[in-house]
Amino acid sequence: MRAMQNDMIDNGTLRVSVTTINNIPIDNVKISIYRAGEPANMIEELRTDNEGRTESVELAAPPVELSLDRNNIIQPYSEYSVLAEAEGYDPVNIAGVEILSGEQAVQNIRLRPADINEMGNEYAIPPHTLYGDYPPKIAEEEIKPENRSGEIVLSRVVVPEYVIVHDGPPSDASANDYYVQYRDYIKNVASCEIYATWKEEAIKANILAIMSFTLNRVYTEWYRNKGYNFTITSSTAYDHKWVNNRNIYDSISSVVDSIFNQYLSRPNVKQPILTQYCDGNRVECPGWLSQWGSKELADTGYSALQILRNYYGSSIYINSAEQISGVPSSFPGYNLDIGATGTKVRQIQEQLDRVAEVYSGIPRIQADGIFGEKTKAAVTAFQRTFNLPQTGVIDFATWYKISQIYVGVTRIAELS
Repeated sequence: MRAMQNDMIDNGTLRVSVTTINNIPIDNVKISIYRAGEPANMIEELRTDNEGRTESVELAAPPVELSLDRNNIIQPYSEYSVLAEAEGYDPVNIAGVEILSGEQAVQNIRLRPADINEMGNEYAIPPHTLYGDYPPKIAEEEIKPENRSGEIVLSRVVVPEYVIVHDGPPSDASANDYYVQYRDYIKNVASCEIYATWKEEAIKANILAIMSFTLNRVYTEWYRNKGYNFTITSSTAYDHKWVNNRNIYDSISSVVDSIFNQYLSRPNVKQPILTQYCDGNRVECPGWLSQWGSKELADTGYSALQILRNYYGSSIYINSAEQISGVPSSFPGYNLDIGATGTKVRQIQEQLDRVAEVYSGIPRIQADGIFGEKTKAAVTAFQRTFNLPQTGVIDFATWYKISQIYVGVTRIAELS
């Protein structure tokens, strides 16, 4: 462990999901879990099922109160190492997997065939930004000028399928660039920068700030206009903290899936607002969101929008992108349930049936454009497989999750 902790009297849970680099689940992968820094002390051995997932396992964690107190100086999460091994694939070891009390952590792992001679199968997750020491954000204007040629490239706000993350400050030419699906990027950043134990409205407020900032970088093509070939960096001095192969949390993931097309706007301003923030404890940032302050406001009953207006002013409002890249068809704007018919039903049935070819726990269905009991059963199985509320109803989050998985399993070769 990186610091002395109180007795770990609480528990969190961890689930591991293993796929190929083309997003195909791998079964019978051996998953070994060790206490951090104790490679000879294996505490759990699991196997992935036919959907590439392990069961959830309980792991000791420090008391939940430690992640809820801004004045706490004790590390509020425990750390574990996860080793994934499968015949025909290079093993992957991830150290520093963070377990928070009462929270479901998810560790996604992609395995490469053993005949591909690649390095980099050892990964270490650094300290959480609210616990470790990271440089504060360098202040920028929240609205970029649009009156100079080449400054603004896109004609409208688009949620990208991928962002290219430069894993270091902009000037570090030796840093790697990673293609990361937009939603996965937001989940990773939020898991790095806030605690999943916080109330949902605090999590939502912070995620909205992260997404708006990111979409400002996308919309203005900020780094490309400076001669770089990436979207955003992993440096907290310039952008957000992002960690390759870090674990995420279900509580954060579910919020992102339900609002990932949203961002923050001001009246008569086309671009997403560059919503900067700080921890509000070690670093003060008047006019920006305070992460610890947002947590405390949510504790008193503030909604996410009230929290955001408290810091960014009363003119800030939540907007939605008209276009989402990389999806076969947009959400119809209303939920689909028993009795629904038409093109949208047929489209989602076709996608769901293709996903069922890979994820055998989802029953195959016929794409007839009629939402009947068999379609509802397949939707419920999909929701169970991908940790969505098991309603059998295709809502916003379910629609786009089906689209995301469909694109993943049908793409011939995924960007890596």
